[in-house]
Amino acid sequence: MKVFNLIAKKIKNFSELVMFEHTIFSASFSFMAICVALMYKYFANSFDVFSEIKIFFLCIIALVSARNFAMGFNRLCDRDIDRKNQRTKNRPSVDGRISLFTMILFCSLNALIFIAVSFFINQLAFYLSFPFLIILAFYSFMKRFSVLAHFILGLSLGLAPIAGAVAILGAIPLWSIFLALGVLFWVAGFDLLYSLQDIEFDKKEGLFSFPAKFGIEKTLFYSRVSHFFAVFFWFWFLWSINSGIFGFLGILCATGMLCYEQYIVARDLKNIPKAFFVTNGYLGFVFLVFIILEVVARIYYA
Repeated sequence: MKVFNLIAKKIKNFSELVMFEHTIFSASFSFMAICVALMYKYFANSFDVFSEIKIFFLCIIALVSARNFAMGFNRLCDRDIDRKNQRTKNRPSVDGRISLFTMILFCSLNALIFIAVSFFINQLAFYLSFPFLIILAFYSFMKRFSVLAHFILGLSLGLAPIAGAVAILGAIPLWSIFLALGVLFWVAGFDLLYSLQDIEFDKKEGLFSFPAKFGIEKTLFYSRVSHFFAVFFWFWFLWSINSGIFGFLGILCATGMLCYEQYIVARDLKNIPKAFFVTNGYLGFVFLVFIILEVVARIYYA
């Protein structure tokens, strides 16, 4: 019984380290790309059920391992910063629950899993696995010298839909780039809001967050601009796949949720956790549901 309790405790610590429940942020858009790619394969008469199921499960492993690497590496690099920040000082990477060696091992193992799984998906996925990991790791250093860190985080999550398309099609179609750009600006927009919580700490430590350099009002403004571009590129994603009513209902819901997020944060900065963890999580899931309905309808009425 003690062994099982110890294992459960370790799993809980690692889950808290990488905030596993937030995988939905990137997973939803990766699954959107997979659904659309599968639709194109179906219409091209190159759809094989057993092969696609195998690739789908490999995609899940790749997604989880890539995110584990990104979050673990970020926590590893930020140990000195997180230790000083009142908001982050109780993270497992700081309070001793997970050792430095264990974190390095965790990051290395997940990077190797991601590369290995990519190899078994297809050749392009394998080749792209290396630059993808570099981009994921690069974000962890950006806040030390550039306010563009928020957009590099967006780029990191924006790789997910491109990876989904590559896994199924072995290529990078234009629609996946539009979807990825939408994710980039969506993530940058809500990360700008999230970073408002640490504005005083970032100023004190000399970190290059957007709020620390430009203040609250400009951060709120550029967050709104970022979310405008997110909707803009998602619209072009839907246009490029000749989406019907379901896809545009999805973007309408996403737009409404982004407006709500901006409203509650502008009203009171204490609403940032609600906007970040709740609204954004639902946004990706709701949009995914409408894309699934769109794909099913397209296939059914073909």
